[in-house]
Amino acid sequence: MTFKNKVTELLQSALDQKPNLFLIDFTITESNKITIVLDGDNGVTLQDCMDVSRAIEHNIDRDEFDFGLDVASAGVSTPLKLVRQYKKNVGRNLKVNTASDVYEAQLVNADDEKITLSWTAREPKKVGKGKETVQKEIEIPYSEIKQAVVTITF
Repeated sequence: MTFKNKVTELLQSALDQKPNLFLIDFTITESNKITIVLDGDNGVTLQDCMDVSRAIEHNIDRDEFDFGLDVASAGVSTPLKLVRQYKKNVGRNLKVNTASDVYEAQLVNADDEKITLSWTAREPKKVGKGKETVQKEIEIPYSEIKQAVVTITF
């Protein structure tokens, strides 16, 4: 079994034991530096990262393979990649880039095909002078999203 196959098998086993966690990124360099980025339906704790790290590190013989291992949680500014991440962030504000537009709005729904964003905007009144506040909403298929990041407001 190759080093990568062994690590992949151990990682999958660790994730199977923690079904609320899911893999965002997994790389192994030619010098055997392993980088794992996790996210979770309820966030990722330090203990979660330690458990996954130990599940891999304690089951690979250091005499056979020299390696480095980093297990981390996806940061707030990490772009969303998986449908599961969108679903867990319903109710939060996102900055979504598509090929033609950029939206900063609240994620009000996420299903298996698309997201729905909602925001208020000031637009000229249809009759008379001045502006009025209107509620806007747009559905964006995942295939049209170039990048989406959770935005934090203080």
